Amino acid sequence: MADCIFCRIAAGELATPLIHQGEDFVAFRDIAPQAPTHIIVIPRQHITSLADLTDPDLSGRLLQAVRETAQREALEDNGYRVLINIGQHGGQTVQHLHFHILGGRQLGWPPG
Repeated sequence: MADCIFCRIAAGELATPLIHQGEDFVAFRDIAPQAPTHIIVIPRQHITSLADLTDPDLSGRLLQAVRETAQREALEDNGYRVLINIGQHGGQTVQHLHFHILGGRQLGWPPG
């Protein structure tokens, strides 16, 4: 999708440093971090939200990518949070499925 910033990042059209990538995904640091470590993992193909993700194989590969990215950032020992915002009421501001990985400090609850 030409006007989607995450599609442009996935296609390499924007100079965004990638910290992890694979055939189906890319991972990069959030430009407005909410924790010491705040990473975004996105599918390369445009999928608007989790509500539109219908491929169970891709779902599994994306979750594996999230896990691998957290491992690469050494977040496993102390823990981390994975967050997906869906739709307007869920706080989704970019209409491309993305997973937030937050870590590096104690995270509070409830989140919103």
